[in-house]
Amino acid sequence: MSFADQADRTLEILALTPGWHRLCDLRPDCDDETVAAIVVEAANFAEGVLAPLNVVGDRIGAKIVDGRVKMPEGFGEVFRQYAQAGWLGMDVPEGFGGQSVPLTLQAACAPLFERGCVALMMAAGSTRAAAHLLAEAADETIVGEWLPKLVAGEWAATICISEPEAGSDVGRLRTKAVERNGEWFVTGQKIWISFGDHDMASRVGHCLLARTNDQPGTRGISLFLVPNEIDGKSNGVFVDRIEEKMGLHGSPTCAMRFDDANGVMLGKQGRGLSQLFTMIELMRLSTGCQGLGLASAAADIAEEYASQRRQGGRPDQPPVPIENHPDVQRQLFEIRSTTEILRAAILELATSMDLSKIEEGPELEDFTGWMLPLIKHFGAETGFNVANAAMQVLGGAGYTRDWPLEQYLRDARVMTIYEGTTGMQALDFLTRRLWRDEGRGLTIFLQKARDEIDAYAIEHPQASEAALAALDGLERLSARMSAMQSDPEAALYCADAYMRAAWAAVSLWMALRLSETKVVASLAAQFAFHSARCA
Repeated sequence: MSFADQADRTLEILALTPGWHRLCDLRPDCDDETVAAIVVEAANFAEGVLAPLNVVGDRIGAKIVDGRVKMPEGFGEVFRQYAQAGWLGMDVPEGFGGQSVPLTLQAACAPLFERGCVALMMAAGSTRAAAHLLAEAADETIVGEWLPKLVAGEWAATICISEPEAGSDVGRLRTKAVERNGEWFVTGQKIWISFGDHDMASRVGHCLLARTNDQPGTRGISLFLVPNEIDGKSNGVFVDRIEEKMGLHGSPTCAMRFDDANGVMLGKQGRGLSQLFTMIELMRLSTGCQGLGLASAAADIAEEYASQRRQGGRPDQPPVPIENHPDVQRQLFEIRSTTEILRAAILELATSMDLSKIEEGPELEDFTGWMLPLIKHFGAETGFNVANAAMQVLGGAGYTRDWPLEQYLRDARVMTIYEGTTGMQALDFLTRRLWRDEGRGLTIFLQKARDEIDAYAIEHPQASEAALAALDGLERLSARMSAMQSDPEAALYCADAYMRAAWAAVSLWMALRLSETKVVASLAAQFAFHSARCA
């Protein structure tokens, strides 16, 4: 396994991303030398500091001791090292203690960290997202108190939405906040809270949704910051249990209880859910990076194993590396191309998110809104599917603990569930991105993709033609899905298939971009050779 190779692949694909060149024109500090140094150092930190904790977290896990969550040895120290090295707040504005690097650079480094120890990064991800949320929604007093501590890793943060009777159906949550003498107090239960409590930081702030009035649905929901302690004393925040999970054992998933806990309202009353999306959107992008990190590691394992494992060939000759067998070559091509397509798509989305904050006009914002559910779901799905496919290359060995693939598989499984299940992403993609937004993001996607694909038409005529045909097919399908607003139940039944058709189109677009890279171009030529023989 090579973190350095992953860094090199990331830099190679970043250099092929048109939006990155535009961003570098607008950000002179993003010169090639500086960017390469940051990504390479991220690889070194991930391999040398984070990776040694991965198996430890899985085998030992977290436990409750005297009402508090105790993490495995080393987790707290590494969390602080990660923050103090500047990684946690790298894209947080300098005025709040961060480094103000583009989100794209953070997204380039994040899969390396996720590969190192995805469980620990669950705490870093929510803390970083909370820092961005507070910078946008909190008053100066809260910002001044919390952001430097979060960025430094001295304090941490969570996102608290789900309840026993209200998961994705946020409008049914029952946690209440009442105002007394100008202060808010929160009472209720929250479940599925990653790192809801731990001993890695001296204080944990919960970014929490609670009902502040009797209006139905989400209109009565407000957003609060609820610390677990105030002035060194308990603030009525308790951990009832840690969930026993299939994977991510090093990330304590807590059931929390809030008993008249003092909190600070963030933003406007009744606007909690929309305000929390600052945090949710960053965490959904992070989920894509999680999947990419695990897929990158699994792909490397499959390739290394296939180059060393000897089996088969002529019986009168020594056995050959299994990478020489055509079916294994097919598997390796599918594993690597799937992984690198995701990498290219994440960098495309991240550069667009950066540019949407700089350049005028809503077009890029529409495009990023359209891409986000795709990256969240298919990033998560790729992490699981690639680990599963890599296990097939290793055969029975991959099913054992001698190799980390079985842990990657278990850790990745939940990623299509949290931050919005597959079905929720598909519903969002159809009802918000196509229906409510009138397909504006789709229009920008089609324009961007067609413009770039046209540039590859001479060198790759067949692939370009296939990609353009897929775009045309998606456009026709989108028109049919738009017309189905009059029959919403039928449309919602088809939402998952529609989202998958969109990802197939994105993948063909990214595949053409990847034809310029060394590793994918080589594998593609090999795949084309064998495919031609099957025709």
